[in-house]
Amino acid sequence: MKLAESTWYEVAEYLDRNQGIFLPCGSTEQHGPIGLIGTDTACAEEIALAAAKQTGALAAPSLAYSPAPFNSGFPGTVSIEAGLFEALARQILRGLHGQGFTRIYVLNGHGANLEPLGKALAALPTGAVRLRSWWDFKEVNALRSELFGGWEGMHATPSEVAITQARIREVLHPDADVEPRALSPEYISAHSGDRHGPPEEHRAEFPDGRVGSHSVLATPEFGLRLLTAAAQAVADDYRAFIAGEL
Repeated sequence: MKLAESTWYEVAEYLDRNQGIFLPCGSTEQHGPIGLIGTDTACAEEIALAAAKQTGALAAPSLAYSPAPFNSGFPGTVSIEAGLFEALARQILRGLHGQGFTRIYVLNGHGANLEPLGKALAALPTGAVRLRSWWDFKEVNALRSELFGGWEGMHATPSEVAITQARIREVLHPDADVEPRALSPEYISAHSGDRHGPPEEHRAEFPDGRVGSHSVLATPEFGLRLLTAAAQAVADDYRAFIAGEL
């Protein structure tokens, strides 16, 4: 159930028996020739909603604006400063906690969110917040590897595009058929967490927006499989979090 689509009476009744809530976090940025601008947010939100349904939990509105300065050279990307995102996340976490949501499960869908979100968590008591990205789970990563191998890449990945295809719509574009430049393990390690260069430099290096990701391999069927696996993993982890397990 969505917090935004509940009445305060319903929330009060919920809090009498359950103090957990999901908070999805994404971005508003380009995702290559066939990826939607809201891909990161859509993935986090759809997985959080599916996990919330399994666990009987509420899901708060998604944080959809976040740091993505490296992609601001592409039309449609809206990036905010990391400090502003951290401050916003901190205020929202405090607000939820103050309302009685003492177990907040932050489900992330954008690599550049991790550092500021980690800092924002410090504002709440230890154990009040759990931060996970939807790709953190071994069963999800095993499926990504099975479906796409090394072509998963780093950005505009076929796994995230597939989830949006399953839940929103498919987009076709001939540029997506062109095989992108494969990334070395050293490059992936050095740029994890979206540590990319200035926007002009980034677009020059990856002109169609994909970073080692062959997103044309995505299908709605693959997206449904990924969504199902991720939602189950997140639901299990949420239950453990509510139970006080590390």
